[in-house]
Amino acid sequence: MFDPTDPRASLSSSSPPIALPGEFAAADYGRFYDEAPQESTPQERTWYLRGQNFIVAYTLAQPGAVLGRPSQPDEYMALIPRAETTVEVSAGAEARTVNGHSLIIVPPGESRIIMPQGGEIVRLFTTRSPDLVAKCANAASYLNPRANIPPFEAWPAPPDGYRIRSYSLDVPAEPGRFGRIFRCTTLMVNVLDPQQGPRDVTKLSPHHHDDFEQGSLALQGTFTHHLRWPWTPNMNQWREDEHAILASPSLTVIPPPAIHTSRGMDAGINQLVDIFSPPRLDFSAKPGWVLNADDYPMPTPSASAA
Repeated sequence: MFDPTDPRASLSSSSPPIALPGEFAAADYGRFYDEAPQESTPQERTWYLRGQNFIVAYTLAQPGAVLGRPSQPDEYMALIPRAETTVEVSAGAEARTVNGHSLIIVPPGESRIIMPQGGEIVRLFTTRSPDLVAKCANAASYLNPRANIPPFEAWPAPPDGYRIRSYSLDVPAEPGRFGRIFRCTTLMVNVLDPQQGPRDVTKLSPHHHDDFEQGSLALQGTFTHHLRWPWTPNMNQWREDEHAILASPSLTVIPPPAIHTSRGMDAGINQLVDIFSPPRLDFSAKPGWVLNADDYPMPTPSASAA
């Protein structure tokens, strides 16, 4: 249920009901600020956490750090949150320098991201990379796939082919548009507009997703993630409500069909990024919401119904 002023209130809710799973999955939490990284070298410290289809790799890099993928099976994203962090990206024969406060889409195959000044970078992958899956702190949560999440299917390739693409996050808010949404063949991110001060408790947005997860990445501030699972005739399936408080940086993986809403708590900036894999059809269907929609076509109706 969205507040009438929330752009998501205009999303269609006419989809047929989906059967509830036989067992509800728990949420997963990664408190990167309070947990040891899964990878620690003189060049970098990286924390890995996953959903069923996506992996988040949060890295604090030293100057000159090189983050390479020798044989990446599909596109991935790199989020550079801070304006002062410049990176050098190479993929195949292509090389580019990208300013900070940007989102980068990196093509399949061999690639490298060099961080001359070091800094913060968030890379987003699919779980089609077994070497990264093995590093995830919550790997045990997915020993059995979630039955209510369909098998992953990538979206159509860009018409002009795979290449390095970058997009500035310096996009002003616009009435009726929800955040700053970008997609590729494998992922969708919504870099939400920064929230100044605590979120108004009379304008929260409790809602649920039938068949996909949401990753909520906190980059600044502190958030309370409120979650409630449905009651079913089988009381053994019931789960207690959760009101998880996470500072930054952190990741919360929200399972379907948990009802959820997140409230920024700090007096200063609270910055959240939502992550989905594959891209969301409902967001993509809203004119003007996906800022790089011209670069990545949507599936044809026959493909999406298959």
